[in-house]
Amino acid sequence: MAGASGGALAAEVTLGGGFGFLSAGYDSPDALRKEIHLARELLHSTAGDTVPVGVGFLCWQLDAFPSQAIDLLSAALTSGVQAIWLSFGQDVGKWVAYVRDHDPRAGTKDAVKIFVQISTVTEARAALNEWRADVIVAQGNEAGGHGLGSGLPLLTLLPLVASLWPSTGGPPLLAAGGLATGAHVAALLALGASGAVLGTRFLLSPESLYSAVQRRALLAADSTQSVRTMAFDYARNTLGWPAGIDGRGLRNATVDDYERGEEISVLREKFNEGVRAEDSTRLLVWAGSGVGLMSQIKPAKETVQELHEECLSHIKRTARLLSVT
Repeated sequence: MAGASGGALAAEVTLGGGFGFLSAGYDSPDALRKEIHLARELLHSTAGDTVPVGVGFLCWQLDAFPSQAIDLLSAALTSGVQAIWLSFGQDVGKWVAYVRDHDPRAGTKDAVKIFVQISTVTEARAALNEWRADVIVAQGNEAGGHGLGSGLPLLTLLPLVASLWPSTGGPPLLAAGGLATGAHVAALLALGASGAVLGTRFLLSPESLYSAVQRRALLAADSTQSVRTMAFDYARNTLGWPAGIDGRGLRNATVDDYERGEEISVLREKFNEGVRAEDSTRLLVWAGSGVGLMSQIKPAKETVQELHEECLSHIKRTARLLSVT
């Protein structure tokens, strides 16, 4: 969630009983340290102790800027975060190995946990058997932000991935993509997930880095407005993603112009002007397919607790129905 999740959002998710991640995104190592420090303060975590949040990295960015990559990973590891999330790269295994080799807490109970996000069964097999990821995240095509454009829907991908797990067990398998409610989470647990990952729902949190204009756009949107596109990457010049990766966000004039074949220089000029004017008809608003089910701006801590209660309620109701039948 580059540009959306900082230290405050990550900390509040953890305080609510979830596990919060902040994004390294396109930031500098100093900016990343600042956000981790903010999370530590909000969590009242003592300096030197593990801080119960994680940091997400885009592996293609690490590949493109290796010297900065080392500095960014060092900033996260030496700041004592509990987890590192790796996604979208040609050689994710290289960065898994790097984190393990340079983790100051390696070999202890506090060793950093490595989350690997996958979009295909082939990637899942590598994450499970070659990279030995501590946690694997299966991302369906419905996910907001970036993902595999030709990827499978989550309800198809998750069982296929889960079928790879040995009968003796394996790492936790999390499900991501288009999730908005506790009922979604309960359904995925029934399909074999160990837990769920939500992104768009937390963009509506006051602690997210999204602006009031972006939040209002999310509240006003229905799910038909959540579309896969490269429009925003061309408009922002954030190109370099692996082949097949595009983004899912709210359709607006930027997307319409891109699809009509607008000159990229003109597209960028209009987009930048829209950013300056806070024009929601031009701004980037990442949003998963579940956006139409979101109707409130609510603190992240309360959102986690609400999701938990909804999930338990649906599990109990399903159990009662099964006992009756």
